[in-house]
Formats: sequence, C-alpha cells, structure tokens
Amino acid sequence: MALRPFVQADVFADRPGAGNPLAVVLDAGGLDDAAMQAIARWTRLPETTFVLAPTRPGASYAIRMFSPKKEVPFAGHPSVGTAHVALEAGLAEPRDGLLLQEGVAGLLPLRVDGTGGARRIAIRTPRARLVETADARGARMAEALDWLPSGELPPALMDGGRRWWLAEARDEASLRDARPDWDAIAALAHATDSMGVLAFARCHGEDYQVAARAFVGGPAMFEDAASGAANAALAAWLALRGALPGTDGRYRVSQGREVGHDALLEMAVDADGEVWSGGRVVSVIHGTIDWP
Repeated sequence: MALRPFVQADVFADRPGAGNPLAVVLDAGGLDDAAMQAIARWTRLPETTFVLAPTRPGASYAIRMFSPKKEVPFAGHPSVGTAHVALEAGLAEPRDGLLLQEGVAGLLPLRVDGTGGARRIAIRTPRARLVETADARGARMAEALDWLPSGELPPALMDGGRRWWLAEARDEASLRDARPDWDAIAALAHATDSMGVLAFARCHGEDYQVAARAFVGGPAMFEDAASGAANAALAAWLALRGALPGTDGRYRVSQGREVGHDALLEMAVDADGEVWSGGRVVSVIHGTIDWP
C-alpha cells in the first residue's frame, strides 16, 4: 500500500460544514486513471482532486479532478480548495500574489489574498460563451421552469467548460422557497448537454448581492452546495447584459442554505472581462490515505 497525504476541506466557507466539501490527495504520482476514479468514487464527495508535479514552465503544481462518476476538466470549488491545501502543505508559494494551476483546462491563475484563516483565493475561470437565450414563456422553458417565478432576464445557456442554464427568479424569497421539478430539469439537461439549472436572484440590503441555487440534472440529480464554475458562468452572463451588481464588478453570492450549508462566493469581473471565482477555505481533516 502507498501512504499519501490526504486533506478534506470545506470550500467557500469560513467554518466547517458551511461550504462545499472537497477531498485532496497530495503526492498523487504513480496513481493511474483507474485508481484516481476509484478513490473519487470511494470518497463520495462532489469532487476529489489529485496534486501532481507540474510539467509546464511556471506552473505551481498540476491537478486532476474527478467526480464519483468521471474526470472533470474544470470546476471552481476543487480549484480553489486545492490551492488552499497546497499552500497549507507548503507545496506552492504565490508569485506576485498568484499561483498557476496546470490542468486539463490549461494553465489558470489563482489570486491569493491574505494568510491563514483570513486567506481568500480566487481562480480566473475559463471564458464562458453564450450558447442560447430562451423565452421564459416559451413552451420549452415554461415546461422546464414552471416551478420558478421568473425574473427580468431571460433564461440563458452559458458554456464555460461546463454548460449551465441560468434562470433568474422574481426575488430572493421565491428562489429560496422554490421546489424544483427534477424530472423537468433532468430532461432539459439531457436535451441541451448541460449540467442543469443555476437559478438566481439579485438581492439588496444583505452581505451578499446574489442568491443562487444549482440544480444538477444528471447523471445524479442533486442540489449543489456551492458551485464556482456555475457562478462564473452567471457572472459572465450578468456582465454581458450590463446587469452586474455594484459598480466595480465585485459581488458576493449566497448559496447552499436550502441543503444545510451557508457558502459565500466572492465573484469579480475585471477590466478585461475575465471572471474570478473564489472565497475562503477551511481544512477539516488532515491525514493519509492508503491506496495501491
């Protein structure tokens, strides 16, 4: 058996149990694809990441990420959480405040602000493109989203490595009270090769400006506690429509309360139109994993 460092962290959270859980296997050299997939299936967490020695100049480390079902080319919360674990373990040091992650999606920078428990990490996400907008009152959307009172913006399908339908709710109360039609979400996801629906509402007078709920339509149907990639697609959509909250492209998203979490994501759209998705991370379990 091979003894490897193992950390379980909570991402987009300032305390255990609030964010999205992530397993990280450090020193993953020698594990083949089948072993990585088996470990991810065994942890039964949304994603498990594997940290490897970088192969490209300038990269801080290499990463592969797996859901219990398959390898994932990019996701936000595994990227942010793995950066935290790599920093905590002394495997990487920021250069001019940046780490550089090597992965299936290429080289992606992560901005590191602060240290210790106050540290915030944000990844520059792959650029999302608009695939389609739809009429909320049209036959397809009316059937798929009849459980969600619609807001101002039309439903949109955005592709940022993973495709998400973005649907604005009338207000925060109707979003939080919504009872999704899982069969309809699964059918929409299957028909459009998307993850499912990120429903959102713009908010006022809170410590966050957007509330979001991410409904994954397949292969497993569940509500995600906190999704960096889905919220990055949303930020790109809001920027495209000139509808970003605030005046400087920065805002915070509340997600996960409906499934027993309380995540807070910090989003930013910079002057070049790049979307950064991040927040705080807390490590919960430190140990080792025995795996051949």
